[in-house]
Amino acid sequence: MRVTILDYGAGNLHSLEKALTAAGAAVAIERDPRRALATDVLVLPGVGAFSTAAKHFATDRDCLREAITDGLPTLGICLGMQLLFDSSDEGPGRGLGVIRGTVVKIRATRVPHVGWNSVRPVKTASLIETAYFANSYVCRPADESVVTAWSSQDDDEFPAAVRVGRTLGVQYHPEKSSRPGLRVIEQFLAEVAA
Repeated sequence: MRVTILDYGAGNLHSLEKALTAAGAAVAIERDPRRALATDVLVLPGVGAFSTAAKHFATDRDCLREAITDGLPTLGICLGMQLLFDSSDEGPGRGLGVIRGTVVKIRATRVPHVGWNSVRPVKTASLIETAYFANSYVCRPADESVVTAWSSQDDDEFPAAVRVGRTLGVQYHPEKSSRPGLRVIEQFLAEVAA
């Protein structure tokens, strides 16, 4: 299975590439958004600023959005999940708008929210109960039916995972979440292969 990580200047590409390879994927890293679409699975990585990433794909935003909404399997991790939304309070720029909603600063006493935290599934049992988070912003979907798991920090409950069609977004870092995180990646790739 060909998996392409879209490199929009976010960090953490090496550990993500390693996790995807361990899950059995042939991984490429691509800076050009249009060339990144010639793949079996698109990955939007985490770590970085919303406005910087959105600026990188601004001219190709519509073709990215269309490919994802037309069914290109996509995994958005942390910042990558946030980019699936319309906009962010973190800065200017338009997200992909695959999921209606905005990204706002987390309401917590300690920001950024860094470390291990619980992941509570909405309906079915989760492959991961505790995951590694590193975020200052969280997603607020217009329709919470897209949320498949929740987490919280202080009194702020926020989506830990969202799902729309063949697109999965996770606020946590599965590539940094030990064996359970790798199982999340493996399951997503297995679903795509099926």
